[in-house]
Amino acid sequence: MQSLGLIDGDGGVRLRRLLSMGPTELACRSRQEVSKWLERASVVGRMDGHTHAIFQKIAPGPVLDAIEALVRKGDFGGAAHVLLDHFWTAASGRFFEGVVSEQTPALFAEHLPGTRNQAIAAAEAVCQMRFDLLGYRGLFFGDPVDWHLDPVSGRRAPLTHWSQINPLDLTAVGDSKVVWELNRHQWLVYLGQAYRLTGDDRYAETFVNHLRDWIQANPPGMGINWASSLEVSLRLIAWCWALALFRNAHVLSPEFFASLLSAIQAHALHVERYLSYYFSPNTHLTGEALGLVYAGVVFPELRAADRWRKVGTRILIEQSERQILADGVYFEQSACYQRYTAEIYLHFLVLAARNGIEIPTSVQARIQQLLDFLLAIRLPDGSLPQIGDADGGWLLPLARRAPNDPRGVFAIGAALFGRPDYAWAAGRVTPEVLWLLGPSGLKAYQQLRPAAPAMAPSRLFPEGGYAIMRSGWGSDAHQLIFDVGPLGCPVSGGHGHADLLSIQCSVFGEPYLVDAGTYCYTANPEWRDFFRSTAAHSTIRVDGIEQAAPAGPFKWQSRPCARLHRWLSTEALDWADADHDAYRTIPDPVVHRRRVLFVKARYWVVVDDLDGAANHQVEVRFQFAPLTVRMDPSGWVRVLGDQGHGLLIRAFATVPLKTTLHEGHLAPIQGWYSPDYGQRRPAPALEYSTEPQLPCRIVTLLVPVEDPFAPPPAVLPILTDSPQKKQDLAGLVFGDGQESVRFNEPDGVTVLPSRAVGAR
Repeated sequence: MQSLGLIDGDGGVRLRRLLSMGPTELACRSRQEVSKWLERASVVGRMDGHTHAIFQKIAPGPVLDAIEALVRKGDFGGAAHVLLDHFWTAASGRFFEGVVSEQTPALFAEHLPGTRNQAIAAAEAVCQMRFDLLGYRGLFFGDPVDWHLDPVSGRRAPLTHWSQINPLDLTAVGDSKVVWELNRHQWLVYLGQAYRLTGDDRYAETFVNHLRDWIQANPPGMGINWASSLEVSLRLIAWCWALALFRNAHVLSPEFFASLLSAIQAHALHVERYLSYYFSPNTHLTGEALGLVYAGVVFPELRAADRWRKVGTRILIEQSERQILADGVYFEQSACYQRYTAEIYLHFLVLAARNGIEIPTSVQARIQQLLDFLLAIRLPDGSLPQIGDADGGWLLPLARRAPNDPRGVFAIGAALFGRPDYAWAAGRVTPEVLWLLGPSGLKAYQQLRPAAPAMAPSRLFPEGGYAIMRSGWGSDAHQLIFDVGPLGCPVSGGHGHADLLSIQCSVFGEPYLVDAGTYCYTANPEWRDFFRSTAAHSTIRVDGIEQAAPAGPFKWQSRPCARLHRWLSTEALDWADADHDAYRTIPDPVVHRRRVLFVKARYWVVVDDLDGAANHQVEVRFQFAPLTVRMDPSGWVRVLGDQGHGLLIRAFATVPLKTTLHEGHLAPIQGWYSPDYGQRRPAPALEYSTEPQLPCRIVTLLVPVEDPFAPPPAVLPILTDSPQKKQDLAGLVFGDGQESVRFNEPDGVTVLPSRAVGAR
């Protein structure tokens, strides 16, 4: 719920928050609060959805003159007819080429013949009142649809003014994420695609029936579906697409179009009035700005259109520098929202080009940097890793994809920027290219010769805080992602996880060590907190304490940060050295330092140093994908991949280590993986635990192997005496001693190789 943030909670906190606001923020929030009060008092806003009122919102020009003449005669039907005819005529030059081009159905039949059947199947499910939303399949919201219902919890949000509804209150509204996902109306695009490819009027009739019902059931400003400006904007965007896809459909009467245009006017005014400048100045703000650009360029006949277009454009240009760091990492530390941001800006760039909006070249460069980071973290199997929150949402799902499938984004980027490496990542032309860019986009894509990226496979992103260690660009490559950055963005860290110094690892192209995912936001606080906890990530936990404590579903009590001290990448090895400050506030402060060595392309060595003075409980945790994990009597842990290969893991220390596997445990929750929002399944979590007096070092060896059942390599620790007369773990020696890895203090490493260890 958007507010001054001064209504709930401790009065002192509210006062401090008020005093911390600058004059611009205070003025903006005050205006929004006054607007809410006036809406609740029915002074403003309630008549925005009145059908005939739309004729008073038309900008001066020939269209307005013709409409005014008919309105004076009381011929509202004729006025609506003029408005609709003008829209159909003008829309072809404003909207995306693929939607308005007459060649589109033939192009799909020739280049993507399976798309037609997929579109029909998706549209038929909608006609049967069954909705696939997020990780849920076949949700039923009633017949007619109950637009305020969460069918998962069975709760229904009240039809009161949106400012009086708390979308995070599970007891009052259920899971607002599920309700909002339905009310984004992105499934209307499925109906439009099926109509465009088949000409079947049933899909247009279903579209009209649902929209009429929604407009009647959701008066402007009333109910949960107005409680988030982003959701209002995403619905506006979906309506624009649906209208363009149903262009010239017989069931789209002039009267219905006037009613829908009035609702679009109400949507754009609401978004403009309640922009998330200070509430959620992240993808909320950029998504809202894109909605204003859509409204401004698709409906320039409306008096406010020019203002909407300018406001949206200004925000998107400004936020491209604020939200996309200099190295291309999206500032919320989330791969899902990185992809989502790419979608927002790709739509923006295409719409701007179609409508003659000048965009600084720096924005295009920034978006390519954004895509370059997605390319770097893209797993060898073509999917995206789960870093931070991943809720499975899309700006506009023009093709049915898994939430970690970035091929559509890369394909658009390839055609738009002429990038062969993006085309390589996309694999082939995708439906998104044809829908957004049409025949010219297809031609641009086909002129490219897909090629693996020219940038080095291993790469550091210092601003965002990610070190990527990769053996190559092949689909069978080994890859490790080392998180050496902060917890989320500076605003709240809301979509970041407590995963400092965590690693993710793919072996022979298959994900082995993973981020456990997200599962839910507000539906179950206990599960929400687990999936973003330190215990759900491959890093170290001290004294059973998480690196950060939650302060609600999208906030943290503190925001610790990792620091990278050294990065080295050569043809033979990669080396990263970092620490974090999350445990420096406990009574005996502890510093966790992690160094990761990749001896290409054979093995990783993870060196964890815990610096302190007292005894502490230390857990080195490794979270796996849903794979088979076995503990070998020899001390090795064998991980069996689905592709027939494997990963061997062994930890070394000068103190006793207890090895434990957790899978699907509920008390406490551990050993789980969430592939999509609302979905979870058991997945092994390996824990090495000990309770030494610090300082302490634990070294873990990760060895990819062709045959997971083959005898493990012979590896022994190298021990030295410390000044404190304790034995230190100084390195590892392989086989007969001809190959060793030594950890030189304070920050170096020496590798003396002879023969291969592991698979290659």
